[in-house]
Amino acid sequence: MDTPDLIPLSALQHWRYCPRQCALIHLEQAFEENIHTLRGQAVHARVDQPGVEVRAGLRVERALPVFSDRLGLIGKADVVEFLADGTPYPVEYKHGARNKKAEIAACDDLQLAGQALCLEEMTGRPVPEGALFYASSKRRRVVPITPELRAEVEATAAAIRNMLAAGRTPPPVNNERCRGCSLRELCQPGALAARDTQADLVRHLFDLDA
Repeated sequence: MDTPDLIPLSALQHWRYCPRQCALIHLEQAFEENIHTLRGQAVHARVDQPGVEVRAGLRVERALPVFSDRLGLIGKADVVEFLADGTPYPVEYKHGARNKKAEIAACDDLQLAGQALCLEEMTGRPVPEGALFYASSKRRRVVPITPELRAEVEATAAAIRNMLAAGRTPPPVNNERCRGCSLRELCQPGALAARDTQADLVRHLFDLDA
């Protein structure tokens, strides 16, 4: 049986934020920096250096490669704290403050849950929760890895794989999410959305009134 192409864990977050953004990055291989991506790189500068340390009874591994053969996911966990009994506890580092909008926080949660499922498969131990560490507030937000979140990881991985197999980039959404997207200039959501609206008007120009 053929092994499916592996999907980067970051694609889960990209898809949850915007399927078109995910396609531009992972299908069309397009990417541009903005202030948000640069801040994110600065936050990851330390945790992206692989290493192991022991503190307060925890074994802490940084930049730990993780994967799931079952889901076809691969990536790197910023920090994994291994408890005394060997249970892994993933901690994902993010720029910004802890009180993000719910829609943005949900993107972070999904990526963290993907790491948790990878760690479960790799270690054979359940991962009931993890945490997101936000650089601006320097605080963690604990994220329970719920059945609903697990199901969303599986559904999102399947949706991404279908998109990649079809080779089609979804249309733009042109909403408030676009303002903070580093790919806005490449995506051109306003222009493309307006073109679609104009095309729809042309199609119905000579429709008879009901």
